[in-house]
Amino acid sequence: MIRVAIIGASGYTGAESIRILLRHGEAKATYLTALPEECGLMQEIFPEFRGRCELPVEPLDLKKLAASADVALCCLPHKVSMQFVPELLRAGVKVIDFSADYRLKNVKVYEQFYKTTHTDTANLAKAAYGLPELFRKQIRKTNLVANPGCFPTCSVLALAPLLREGLVETSSIIVNSVTGVSGGGKNPTAKFHFPYMDENLFPYGIGVHRHMPEIEQIATEVAGSSVRVLFQPHAGPFDRGMLSTVYCQPKTEVSNEQLLSLYADFYQGEHFVQVCQAAPAVKDVTGTNYCHLFPTFVKDTVVVFSVIDNLTKGASGQAIQNMNILFGLRETMGLE
Repeated sequence: MIRVAIIGASGYTGAESIRILLRHGEAKATYLTALPEECGLMQEIFPEFRGRCELPVEPLDLKKLAASADVALCCLPHKVSMQFVPELLRAGVKVIDFSADYRLKNVKVYEQFYKTTHTDTANLAKAAYGLPELFRKQIRKTNLVANPGCFPTCSVLALAPLLREGLVETSSIIVNSVTGVSGGGKNPTAKFHFPYMDENLFPYGIGVHRHMPEIEQIATEVAGSSVRVLFQPHAGPFDRGMLSTVYCQPKTEVSNEQLLSLYADFYQGEHFVQVCQAAPAVKDVTGTNYCHLFPTFVKDTVVVFSVIDNLTKGASGQAIQNMNILFGLRETMGLE
């Protein structure tokens, strides 16, 4: 049985990870941590776990974690994870990090967008980007997985077949996305407060969103040449889920049938990516680890619709998928 520690268990992604582990046949949560003011019994922090998870949420003790876990899910904010990851790795604990601290390979880009100095460049070079459908081989060989952002997951899965085949221009890609309120985290802010969010929709991070360089980095790696993306996120009045609409200029005209065939072939055998015959909806994937894609050709433009659950395929579900790969388990365990 794989022993799993969750650092930051009092947040939404921590709770989602526990939900998945409760139905996992080969892994279980053994150690839960959070800030001292957020500690207590997990079933009191999230009453849904009453009778199902009696573990306490404790202040982090690295020695205790190392003795009780084989892998740590670091559900920590950006800038914080890299303070703990080196010690976890030295203790022999595998790490799946939910923050951006190990996603961006260009340190200068990280420091520009996250406004802080990167303090663990040695492990940054060793981290595998945790999008299994594209980087499964690298994930198998590492002890540190950089779990992707939710927007990059939704966007890159939509773009990858087009970029890999060189079918679209790489200097004029537009990604327009809408996420649910849980994407803003558990702690409320003025804009994510119910009276503001209810029956509202608004753009944010215009031109500066931190996921834009991540999307460009992975898209460039897939394409084998530089990719520029105009990425614009929006927040919508729903709890969870994400819709990305991707617009690309094709190098030659393609038919809807050709696009559907391309995507079906590219993702053949990928359990968690489903190519649809019509535009998907957020509710189609709520609470699942699936990504639903629909590519089409409209007015000389390739348009791809992509939906995921931002807390599952966009965070905790993808982390468990990565954990399964790290330990040689069936990839779908706990996620079906």
